[in-house]
Amino acid sequence: MSAESLSFIAGSVLSMLFSYWPGLNTKFAGLSSEVKRLIMLGLLVLVAAGVYGLGCSGFGAEFGIVVTCDRGGLVGLISSLAIAVIANQSVFAITPKTVAVREVLRDAAFEALAE
Repeated sequence: MSAESLSFIAGSVLSMLFSYWPGLNTKFAGLSSEVKRLIMLGLLVLVAAGVYGLGCSGFGAEFGIVVTCDRGGLVGLISSLAIAVIANQSVFAITPKTVAVREVLRDAAFEALAE
Protein backbone atom coordinates (compact mmCIF):
# COMPACT_ATOMS: atom_id res chain seq x y z
CA MET A 1 0.00 0.00 0.00
CA SER A 2 1.38 3.38 -0.92
CA ALA A 3 1.71 6.22 1.56
CA GLU A 4 -0.83 8.20 -0.49
CA SER A 5 -3.42 5.43 -0.28
CA LEU A 6 -2.84 4.98 3.43
CA SER A 7 -3.11 8.74 4.01
CA PHE A 8 -6.34 8.93 2.02
CA ILE A 9 -7.81 6.04 4.00
CA ALA A 10 -6.63 7.43 7.35
CA GLY A 11 -8.10 10.87 6.60
CA SER A 12 -11.41 9.36 5.56
CA VAL A 13 -11.62 6.95 8.51
CA LEU A 14 -10.85 9.69 11.05
CA SER A 15 -13.55 11.84 9.54
CA MET A 16 -16.09 9.03 9.67
CA LEU A 17 -15.19 8.24 13.30
CA PHE A 18 -15.71 11.83 14.38
CA SER A 19 -18.96 11.99 12.39
CA TYR A 20 -20.60 8.76 13.54
CA TRP A 21 -18.98 7.30 16.70
CA PRO A 22 -21.62 7.71 19.44
CA GLY A 23 -20.55 10.19 22.08
CA LEU A 24 -17.46 11.26 20.19
CA ASN A 25 -19.53 12.80 17.40
CA THR A 26 -21.60 14.95 19.77
CA LYS A 27 -18.57 16.16 21.75
CA PHE A 28 -16.80 16.98 18.50
CA ALA A 29 -19.86 18.77 17.11
CA GLY A 30 -19.89 21.09 20.12
CA LEU A 31 -16.39 22.40 19.37
CA SER A 32 -15.62 25.46 17.29
CA SER A 33 -14.70 24.85 13.67
CA GLU A 34 -11.12 26.03 14.30
CA VAL A 35 -10.64 23.54 17.13
CA LYS A 36 -12.13 20.75 14.99
CA ARG A 37 -9.68 21.49 12.18
CA LEU A 38 -6.72 21.59 14.55
CA ILE A 39 -7.70 18.27 16.16
CA MET A 40 -7.99 16.60 12.76
CA LEU A 41 -4.71 18.10 11.57
CA GLY A 42 -2.94 16.96 14.74
CA LEU A 43 -4.29 13.42 14.40
CA LEU A 44 -3.31 13.27 10.75
CA VAL A 45 0.21 14.48 11.55
CA LEU A 46 0.41 11.69 14.15
CA VAL A 47 -0.69 9.15 11.53
CA ALA A 48 1.90 10.48 9.07
CA ALA A 49 4.61 10.35 11.73
CA GLY A 50 3.57 6.79 12.52
CA VAL A 51 3.79 5.80 8.87
CA TYR A 52 7.22 7.40 8.59
CA GLY A 53 8.31 5.68 11.78
CA LEU A 54 7.15 2.31 10.50
CA GLY A 55 8.97 2.91 7.23
CA CYS A 56 12.18 3.88 8.97
CA SER A 57 12.04 1.02 11.47
CA GLY A 58 11.70 -1.61 8.76
CA PHE A 59 8.27 -2.77 9.95
CA GLY A 60 6.51 -0.82 7.19
CA ALA A 61 7.44 -3.39 4.57
CA GLU A 62 5.65 -6.08 6.58
CA PHE A 63 2.45 -4.03 6.34
CA GLY A 64 2.95 -3.12 2.69
CA ILE A 65 3.88 0.47 3.49
CA VAL A 66 6.49 1.75 1.10
CA VAL A 67 8.17 4.80 2.62
CA THR A 68 11.88 5.40 2.34
CA CYS A 69 13.68 6.84 5.33
CA ASP A 70 15.40 9.69 3.51
CA ARG A 71 14.71 13.22 2.31
CA GLY A 72 12.66 12.00 -0.65
CA GLY A 73 10.55 9.82 1.62
CA LEU A 74 9.90 12.73 3.95
CA VAL A 75 8.87 14.99 1.06
CA GLY A 76 6.56 12.25 -0.22
CA LEU A 77 5.08 11.86 3.23
CA ILE A 78 4.37 15.59 3.48
CA SER A 79 2.60 15.33 0.13
CA SER A 80 0.63 12.38 1.48
CA LEU A 81 -0.28 14.40 4.57
CA ALA A 82 -1.77 17.07 2.31
CA ILE A 83 -3.84 14.36 0.57
CA ALA A 84 -5.02 13.08 3.96
CA VAL A 85 -6.09 16.56 5.07
CA ILE A 86 -8.00 17.10 1.82
CA ALA A 87 -9.70 13.70 2.13
CA ASN A 88 -10.52 14.29 5.78
CA GLN A 89 -12.13 17.67 5.28
CA SER A 90 -13.97 16.57 2.13
CA VAL A 91 -15.47 13.49 3.74
CA PHE A 92 -16.42 15.45 6.88
CA ALA A 93 -18.16 18.10 4.77
CA ILE A 94 -20.25 15.65 2.75
CA THR A 95 -21.22 13.11 5.42
CA PRO A 96 -24.75 13.54 6.72
CA LYS A 97 -25.00 14.62 10.33
CA THR A 98 -26.62 12.23 12.80
CA VAL A 99 -29.71 13.28 14.74
CA ALA A 100 -27.65 13.70 17.92
CA VAL A 101 -25.12 15.93 16.13
CA ARG A 102 -27.88 18.03 14.57
CA GLU A 103 -29.36 18.54 18.05
CA VAL A 104 -26.00 19.67 19.45
CA LEU A 105 -25.53 22.09 16.54
CA ARG A 106 -29.09 23.41 16.94
CA ASP A 107 -28.59 23.96 20.67
CA ALA A 108 -25.31 25.75 20.03
CA ALA A 109 -27.02 28.00 17.49
CA PHE A 110 -29.77 28.88 19.98
CA GLU A 111 -27.20 29.66 22.67
CA ALA A 112 -25.31 31.91 20.24
CA LEU A 113 -28.53 33.79 19.42
CA ALA A 114 -29.31 34.22 23.11
CA GLU A 115 -26.00 35.95 23.77
